[in-house]
Amino acid sequence: MKWRGGYLVYGLPALALAIPTVPAQVLLPSYYAGPLGLGLTATGIAIFVARFVDVLSDPLIGHFSDESGRRKPFIAVGAVFAAVALLALFAPPQGIGPFYLGCWYALLYIGWSTVMVPYAAWGAELSADYRERSTIASWREGLGLLGISLATTLPALLQWHGYGQDAAMLVTAIVAIVLGAPALVMLLAWVPEIRTSGLAPAGNLLAAFRAAAANPPFRRLLGAWFINGIANGLPAGLFPLFITSSLRASDVEMGSVLLIYFAAAVLGLPLWLWLLSRLDKHRLWCLAMLMAIIAFAFVPFLPPGSIAAFAGICVVTGLALGADLSLPPAIQADVVDWDRLQHRTDRAGLFFALSTMSGKLSGALAVGIAFPLLAYLGVDPANPAQGSFAVAVIYAWVPCVFKAVAVGMMWRFPIDRARQADMAARLHPD
Repeated sequence: MKWRGGYLVYGLPALALAIPTVPAQVLLPSYYAGPLGLGLTATGIAIFVARFVDVLSDPLIGHFSDESGRRKPFIAVGAVFAAVALLALFAPPQGIGPFYLGCWYALLYIGWSTVMVPYAAWGAELSADYRERSTIASWREGLGLLGISLATTLPALLQWHGYGQDAAMLVTAIVAIVLGAPALVMLLAWVPEIRTSGLAPAGNLLAAFRAAAANPPFRRLLGAWFINGIANGLPAGLFPLFITSSLRASDVEMGSVLLIYFAAAVLGLPLWLWLLSRLDKHRLWCLAMLMAIIAFAFVPFLPPGSIAAFAGICVVTGLALGADLSLPPAIQADVVDWDRLQHRTDRAGLFFALSTMSGKLSGALAVGIAFPLLAYLGVDPANPAQGSFAVAVIYAWVPCVFKAVAVGMMWRFPIDRARQADMAARLHPD
């Protein structure tokens, strides 16, 4: 990239934005339900309502970002909202109730969405080059994975050094803000907003939804993205249960394989970019999903204690995760070009908002599939060893089925390198 800082300046905010995600999703609900005394029911209802509001806000944020023709103001406002809500949630006053949790939790996720939706759409607008779009997405997603890795270890390290859970959460929030503030300032100051000339405003929201629904490449990509999201959400939701029931591993071993998994995803991004010079993006994504299917196929046959073998599988599936995170957004940028040519309008924000919304729903549906199915098969969380094979099957083989469907949908995707180059030439004739 020609502007100051290049890919690093664009991608660096993703690291800070990812740091609070794991504590907010995993640690915070139990903290409010237990030590703060809200109880499981009140905490669950408050978080469910907040996340439901967040999902509904995504397309509105994307549409209004398109309509304004700007990305930077939304990112700046969303970052402030998210930072204030993060401190309010991770350092709550005494005597709070479910209303406090629900309001601040909703504001946190709406703030995150107000940053992430325009941020992803902006990345798609920074380059019209087929390969460079994947490079931009790889820097963003790779640094985000580093943030998630930090998020999985920082609270545990703080508690290991004697900090209580409340102090560990507050320090995590402060670290995210301290790292995020300068990263966002550099992003907003140094990275230009690049708009395609000759495009009309996005129009009303209903017309924008209709245009998205009438876009065949987008429908196919969104469907594959959603189905693959379920495939990734199943092992993510069942990972702790699988580790304890099937492999009988310790917490230390569980943390180790998680770090191996995320490290493989980050280190594998240059490999996918190198392969992209030889293969189209959609075919490369399909090969990554097939690679994950092959690796997952061996999981139910692992005996208890086979952590080393499972770590090897995590290397392969981690490599595939890097492709899962970087290639679909780059394909989405090509889909946006298709829409621009058809309608001469800019709806990148809405398209990325719908993909974000799809990812949130697929993650929720994955848990909704996995846990009732385990209960139907008689798995008891109090004694999971009795149903360890069922856990392993749902953890590994069921995702293989979903990934195979996604491969079938994407293998003959209509926008390849040549088609995208033609669209780019027509959109940018000079």
